[in-house]
Amino acid sequence: MNGVGLTAVDLGLRGATSGVFLLIILVALLRRAASQQALLGMAMSAGGVFYAIATAPFFPKSSWWWVLPILSAQSAVFWVWARVAFDDDFVLRRWHGALWLSIVAFGFAITLGWAHWPALAGAGGRVLALVALALALAAAVQTVKTWRADLVARRRRLRLAMLAINVGLIAVVAGAGFAAIPVAVPGAPGSLPTALGLFVVAMLAGLGAFATQPAVPVDATAAIASSDARGAARAPTGRVVVDPILLRRLDHLMTVERTYRQEGLAIGSLAARLDVPEHRLRQAINEGLGYRNFNAFLNRYRIEDAKLALSDVTQRDVPVLTIAMDAGFQSIGPFNRAFKAKTGVTPTEFRREALSRPDMAEISQPRREIG
Repeated sequence: MNGVGLTAVDLGLRGATSGVFLLIILVALLRRAASQQALLGMAMSAGGVFYAIATAPFFPKSSWWWVLPILSAQSAVFWVWARVAFDDDFVLRRWHGALWLSIVAFGFAITLGWAHWPALAGAGGRVLALVALALALAAAVQTVKTWRADLVARRRRLRLAMLAINVGLIAVVAGAGFAAIPVAVPGAPGSLPTALGLFVVAMLAGLGAFATQPAVPVDATAAIASSDARGAARAPTGRVVVDPILLRRLDHLMTVERTYRQEGLAIGSLAARLDVPEHRLRQAINEGLGYRNFNAFLNRYRIEDAKLALSDVTQRDVPVLTIAMDAGFQSIGPFNRAFKAKTGVTPTEFRREALSRPDMAEISQPRREIG
């Protein structure tokens, strides 16, 4: 295939990529999606369209001065998106936006100073490349860190491939920075592989956006209390979703044996206790009980356990750390964060309010004898 044919394929792939990304944005707008993940997903899709167009052959070089800084900041958008997509407890902060603006501003400083101070601009480009690689590595670490606890089957299948390709693309852009240019040169000889990579990313993003449906939260007690096992085991479509007997056995382990107190309890060891394959237990907790994360499932029982201990007058002198460790938490930091996210107050505040109630005061005071 000659150069003209390769260019045509390149432009065709970029056009298809832009179409898929725009369709993702359109669907999100029609669904009126307002979650952090949806908004960042739209930002990622818009960045994908922008990247596909700006790095295409024949893109005017006169526009590089404002295009390159925005492209170089895509690594920050992707990192925040990975945090939101893969960590259900992540909260978007203002400093995340400030980080993006800082990278864009730094990129503008590099491009504007390129003509007058090429050596200094080259050094700045390498700094920008290090930032992009650091953010890509942070996104990869986040994926690996939360992989085992993820209960959403589609998200587990899609995110590693999606992350690997995105990190690869960011690495290409960052690698160009080490070659003394701020970002990858648009229309360079490597344009066709970039276009193909963008197309694969767009297709994976489309599968994730259009195929993934959030699990519907189900009250655990109601889920395991159904006497009609055949009906409870099937969704409205007739597809088998979860075994109610497995839910009852799981509930027994959690509420009677209090297995959640076991230090370092993982879903693999819990599946071994129940003598079921790990994927079946993941499906039961996700589709049967509505949990997206195994740690969130465990923390439900652990926090309730801690609330009872913190409200107990006889344990008023027991340190909060001891109560947290007894409930199954391995350190005080995660316990405090999970407890406040669930109750809205810290464990110390909860204990103070619980023990200051009149009924608690009466219990704590010894009865006087009459006579």
